[in-house]
Amino acid sequence: MTQPIIRARDIMHRGASWIDATDTVAEAARIMRHLDVGALPIRGDGDRMCGIVTDRDIVLRCVAAGLDPEMTLVKELAEGTPVWVDADAAIEEVLQRMEQHQIRRLPVVEHRRLVGMISQADLARHLSDGQVGEFVEAVCAG
Repeated sequence: MTQPIIRARDIMHRGASWIDATDTVAEAARIMRHLDVGALPIRGDGDRMCGIVTDRDIVLRCVAAGLDPEMTLVKELAEGTPVWVDADAAIEEVLQRMEQHQIRRLPVVEHRRLVGMISQADLARHLSDGQVGEFVEAVCAG
């Protein structure tokens, strides 16, 4: 008997929140604290994701760099093209993207709109111990 295909939508945390590109880093930190999350996708023009800001970005790239979180915009912390996955992507693609880019959180998009996030905790709840171990080793190796 074949195993059902696990898709991104099956393991993602639904209802992910994001922050506008023109909001401040301080506001991002307040939202993260309120939602108890470590990352927020950044919404740019046309409700398109233009980046992601993490708690680590806030600490290292803003606070430790001597920038004022109340004056620094989250878009100033966004670097490169955001990595995301389609809601219908198979779990193998999810793992491949996260491992390739060595990221611990992955936005999930459907019809060009943010619909969820996948974190290490989501993977741990839905994958075998062996799969989770391989993922952690691959992401933390870099």
